[in-house]
Amino acid sequence: MDQERLSFIALHLTPGIGDFLVKQLVSYCGSAHDVFQTPKGKLRKIPGIGDITVDAIKNGNTFREAEKELIKAEKEDTEILFYTDKKYPHRLKGIDDAPALLYYKGNQNLNVSKIVGIVGTRQATEYGKEIVERICKDLVPHQALIVSGLAYGIDIHAHKFALQYGLATLGVMGSGMDIIYPAVHKETAKKMINQGGLITENKFGTKPDAHNFPARNRIIAGLCDALLVVEAAEKGGALITADIANSYNKDVFAVPGNLGQTYSDGCNKLIKINKANLFTSVKDLEYIMNWTASIEGTQTSLALTLFEPEEQKVLAILKKRNTPVMIDELSIASDLPPGELASLLLTLEFKNAIKSLPGKMYSLR
Repeated sequence: MDQERLSFIALHLTPGIGDFLVKQLVSYCGSAHDVFQTPKGKLRKIPGIGDITVDAIKNGNTFREAEKELIKAEKEDTEILFYTDKKYPHRLKGIDDAPALLYYKGNQNLNVSKIVGIVGTRQATEYGKEIVERICKDLVPHQALIVSGLAYGIDIHAHKFALQYGLATLGVMGSGMDIIYPAVHKETAKKMINQGGLITENKFGTKPDAHNFPARNRIIAGLCDALLVVEAAEKGGALITADIANSYNKDVFAVPGNLGQTYSDGCNKLIKINKANLFTSVKDLEYIMNWTASIEGTQTSLALTLFEPEEQKVLAILKKRNTPVMIDELSIASDLPPGELASLLLTLEFKNAIKSLPGKMYSLR
């Protein structure tokens, strides 16, 4: 068993030591393993470390629990990422209260070039759902990673529409990796593991207690480049996430809503007091973030203006597969009827975006 990783988890589980002190201790001592080898006198000289904390470190009681976490992680196919690891999200590394340790299950690179957080009320209206779908659909050319909190309402629709349009999506949990909350979202969570992932700072077995969710919100805010608030009451988790994102100097956007509607009040207020940019379409995001809409990773840069939304969806699927795809598979993945898809593919060939291959297969040029 890797002694350094075991020591890091044991340090993380030590009572009275939060994320900041974990980083402080590792920085002063050189490694997590060295923290436990450092004499009491030297530990006391580290800023923020008192006698109670020193005693908690030196008794080493958390090593047995740390061993159980590592064994459980292996069984659950979960990675434990430390802030010193290359895979750890670099967007969180510059934030003082970011988790020192994260549990991650999925297949997504957490350091992709574009990450968008989408949050909002748990009582999403039809208007809110339509806006979320439009956002995900219009973000396809950017291949942005969609981050949200797996909760009822706007959150779960952000995940579902991201999956539908072929975007990777990451759920930030307020529980342990082995407890999906709410339970009705288990099937969506399973799909996300194969098209994004799940992430939490909580150890296995942690229940979704109320105090875990404001902490979860800071991870959503820290992970994203841009945070979109779709629908929100004047008070609630979405507004807390927006405040945290502002404190992290992230770009916050809010979708305006009808006056007098409860779930428009929060968004309209954010815009009114200049805590969020007005969001009317992805073009607002592109302008503020200075993002160029293109299908990246191809030999030529394909400008968004050349393509209609359904064409963008097909191009995103071909890019994601990165191998020739049969027309039948494309039809299923894009949810387009074969006749409509055949016409669309011909148009894309004329635009020199894709090429037709033997066996009714297609790939990007």
